Amino acid sequence: MKVLITGATGLIGTVLTELLLQNGIKINYLTTNKQKITHQPNYNGFYWSPESGVIDENSLIDVTTIIHLAGASIAKRWTPKYKQEIIESRVLSANLLYNALKNNPHQVKQFISASAIGIYPDSLNNYYTENFTKFENTFLSNVVIKWEESVNQIERLNINVCKLRTGLVLSTKGGALPEILKPIKLGVGSAIGSGKQMQSWIHIHDLANMFLFALQNNLQGIYNAVAPNPVTNYELNYTAAQILDKPFFMPNIPRFIIKLALGEMHTLLFESQNVNAKKIEQTGFEFQYKSIQSALKQLLKK
Repeated sequence: MKVLITGATGLIGTVLTELLLQNGIKINYLTTNKQKITHQPNYNGFYWSPESGVIDENSLIDVTTIIHLAGASIAKRWTPKYKQEIIESRVLSANLLYNALKNNPHQVKQFISASAIGIYPDSLNNYYTENFTKFENTFLSNVVIKWEESVNQIERLNINVCKLRTGLVLSTKGGALPEILKPIKLGVGSAIGSGKQMQSWIHIHDLANMFLFALQNNLQGIYNAVAPNPVTNYELNYTAAQILDKPFFMPNIPRFIIKLALGEMHTLLFESQNVNAKKIEQTGFEFQYKSIQSALKQLLKK
């Protein structure tokens, strides 16, 4: 089996690539950086530029599944220019893959794409399943809607499409967790805002395993890629402090302070999304880390 991956050198892509190779799956990967192109047994790089509409069609040879992870990080200050990049990096890349598949002979039968729970509205009360469709007009929601629409066009080519709506990815190598841990390690950890906002999280190894499971079981449709037990922001921070044996008594950080520091991006820390994982569990997928305690203990090696 051979898979084509976009975003292979990112936080999720790095872990997933290692997992696929361990399972005997050959990998082609697309990169916008010609310096990152390598040719090794079972791991070969190819150039693409979604901005310019350029892709090396040789990347499709013998590929039966595409895993699409590419997209600019949302964890940077959202200037008007960068907001455009967040959208275009997702939409243009999916459009380029669609056109490459449409205009070239290929053996691709499945297309698995990352997506995000940011599509769901901020709510302390709702419990979101994949069937929810009453989306709001927020920046993050619009990003995910456009992202998923660009991926959906692949279905027109008689290719099965699977979208994994990813929650807060827990990893010590990047993403939000290292930032969450900084004040805690200094003994000044606290919840953010009310601390009641729900954080639907997933351990990075469970997420990589979910992509592999989707590949091996030819999953179709939308799945929430979150652990079965979401926690409040307070619980997340308090549990990390407990595991690190650090005090946790500082007052909650007010919203206006975070907004001053981060600008519009501060909404990432304050939005509450309680997201349901039952659909993916019903396929037979088993989470290794179901509780925030087990996930953080493994990540912090305690």
